[in-house]
Amino acid sequence: MPLITYKDARPWAASIKAAVLSRKMPPWKADPNTGKWSNDPSLSAPELATIKAWVDGGKPEGDPKDLPSAPVFAEGWRVGKPDVVITIPKFKLDPTGPDEYSYITVPTNFTEDRWVVAAELRPGNRRIVHHAHVFVVEEEKKTSSDAKPTPEQEYAKWLHVNEGTLSFIRPDAPAIDDGCARDDNAVFPGTHQSDLGSLISSYLPGRGPDVYPEGTARLVKAGSKLNFQIHYSRATGKTEYDETAVGMIFAKEPPKTIARRIDLSNHMFLIPANDPDHQVTECHTFQKDMYITSLTPHMHLRGKAMRIAVTYPDGRQETLLNVPDYNFNWQITYRAADPIFVPKGTRLKITAEFDNSRNNPLNPDPSKVVRWGAASETEMMDGWIEYVDAKPDPKLQYSGKLETK
Repeated sequence: MPLITYKDARPWAASIKAAVLSRKMPPWKADPNTGKWSNDPSLSAPELATIKAWVDGGKPEGDPKDLPSAPVFAEGWRVGKPDVVITIPKFKLDPTGPDEYSYITVPTNFTEDRWVVAAELRPGNRRIVHHAHVFVVEEEKKTSSDAKPTPEQEYAKWLHVNEGTLSFIRPDAPAIDDGCARDDNAVFPGTHQSDLGSLISSYLPGRGPDVYPEGTARLVKAGSKLNFQIHYSRATGKTEYDETAVGMIFAKEPPKTIARRIDLSNHMFLIPANDPDHQVTECHTFQKDMYITSLTPHMHLRGKAMRIAVTYPDGRQETLLNVPDYNFNWQITYRAADPIFVPKGTRLKITAEFDNSRNNPLNPDPSKVVRWGAASETEMMDGWIEYVDAKPDPKLQYSGKLETK
């Protein structure tokens, strides 16, 4: 529902006042005392006072001549007019059954390498697309068919349970809530916390388009394909169709540095039934200097709070992000106002809190023990970190600008 004009807004004046004074709107979940974020939409005290005075004073209309122009969006794209739009083939979702996770690969038909500076993943049918990601898929290198899986890989295969397109951890898998007993303690055996350079964009509730920091970009090589990973919900109970698309804007020249991302996760946790305050952690030590450009907490319906903190090589500790009131329906990416310099040897700790009690209004079933899984009814514990490489200089001090040479 738009609130562009006075006629639009006046009937909702009391609700607007209540929503903004309670800080329910605009949605922003980060602790205001920790970190500074370029996309923080929070209203200032004078702005709140202005809204309150307008409502309490009878909701008068201002001079129409002072009304700013209405925002104009390029064919519905929030990121601006894309240089290219790539769309999945028309997808049919049947009316009954569990949620569906579809993996759809589409060729780019690029004849030359492209550097992407901004991307927006837009659902074709918002009634059924719960969330989605799009990755670059390059031609796989051929490996010997005689290569045998390692014991760790065999164990990881045993841990996974697949039901259709969904993946879960088996209920009797060992439980590791303390992912900080040692670094990367609770990732799947045989896997590593490593860069996700292939991720181009995500669509999540509350998340804006992916606009990479100035001077950075992500590479899509000639001949690459795009893999769309889409979570479809059968909420309507009807046959539905979808044509989700990604719009990309290209750099006019090669970037100074590559925009990178690493996802840090605990896959082995176990949340007891009816537990209102269950803690899960994961730790990772960075092996290079970097500038963090954004942080995104990711949990599912039982997610309650998340804190991301670091211990620097000299022993200093700092909380980078604190989200005390996480909400699955507002999965916000917090974009640093100034890139955060993290030297080699810094240890990052993610602390997540889960509420598996009946007091959690989003909880689908507090009587169940909850493990890791792809479906929203199960759980995840992720910290998504976007960054750029920093100049490997131990004397480097943050100057407010990206050091990329």
